[in-house]
Amino acid sequence: MNSQKFIELEDRYGAHNYHPLPVVLKKGKGVHLWDVEGEKYFDFLSAYSAVNQGHCHPKIIKALNDQASLLTLTSRAFHNNILGEFEKYMTKVFGYDKLLPMNTGVEGGETANKLARKWGYLKKGIPENKARILFAKGNFWGRTLAAISSSDDPASYEGFGPYMPGYDLIPYNDLESLESELKDPNVTAFMVEPIQGEAGVVVPDEGYLEGVRTLCSKYNVLFIADEVQTGIARTGKMLATDFEDARPDILILGKAISGGVYPVSAVLADDEVMLCIKPGEHGSTYGGNPLACMVAKAAIEVVIEENLAENAEILGELFRNELRSRLKDCEIVSLIRGKGLLNAIVINDSDQSTTAWDMCISLKEMGLLAKPTHGNIIRFAPPLVITKYEMFQALDIIERVVRKYESR
Repeated sequence: MNSQKFIELEDRYGAHNYHPLPVVLKKGKGVHLWDVEGEKYFDFLSAYSAVNQGHCHPKIIKALNDQASLLTLTSRAFHNNILGEFEKYMTKVFGYDKLLPMNTGVEGGETANKLARKWGYLKKGIPENKARILFAKGNFWGRTLAAISSSDDPASYEGFGPYMPGYDLIPYNDLESLESELKDPNVTAFMVEPIQGEAGVVVPDEGYLEGVRTLCSKYNVLFIADEVQTGIARTGKMLATDFEDARPDILILGKAISGGVYPVSAVLADDEVMLCIKPGEHGSTYGGNPLACMVAKAAIEVVIEENLAENAEILGELFRNELRSRLKDCEIVSLIRGKGLLNAIVINDSDQSTTAWDMCISLKEMGLLAKPTHGNIIRFAPPLVITKYEMFQALDIIERVVRKYESR
């Protein structure tokens, strides 16, 4: 079948909860994807930063195949011979006492919220059912009822109420507003993305994350870092919080923790927080399954062995500098921003306009896949295995498309 037939199948038999670009993908390797007609593309979305290690990395696929032939799932009703080794490895890499494995990024967020509430009641002495968790405006951490209850985006929350109580929003990148709210003794945590990905790669001021750490310590509040999209070397360090003295109390990881091969997420914390949850109070049938653990361990090893954080930092700087230089006379692009290989351009147009979408269609036609967010913002986030040569090829495509729309 051709692409149109596959698209019609999804439209006929699938829920209409996504609006994908009209491309049907069949194969991936490294930084490239191929559609069912055999056309080749640069992947500049990386499954929303889940494929940092590149598509079908051989080491990760080998780990998947080797473990799949032995044991895939026991549930946590029993021990298995893989989970403990994975937990030990991850706690050493990231510097925490304990790890709690789950499956998806949003489950990681839910886990962090439950941990924070339980800690607030057991350790901080917050009265029952009075715990508050603060979030930054513009946040995005998933589509569950809890996640949308913390959203200020009507597309996420409208029509799905009533909403989770105990969630409050404050401006992003605003330490004064944060401190004002932290004075309330019922605040148990502040959960924040080091860089807001879905909001359009919004990078906070230097010192913001360190300021968050300082204020949370001052007021005995847990700092929860949502590094599901920014973590695992995407921004130029293993964690985006590593750029400052900003170690979170609870760290949420997902997406690239498995290299895009298998659903895995993890929450890390020290004993004082993690041991607040007792047997039977939280879990998942698939959480911590042997297959997931082997895949995730291999995926993290790839990041370290191949120096992907360093590559992200170097090529991210090159990408932004080149784009700013090439497009400095283009009025259609009002802003270029990012860190590492998590970048975006803001189109000088209304967020209700179709310009960014049309540009992504043109990028596709020229061999590069990207997707708009919030109407007029285009994210560019290739796999971290991209080479300098491949980056210049991609930059040429982006420049040609921007100039095509600039001249209209």
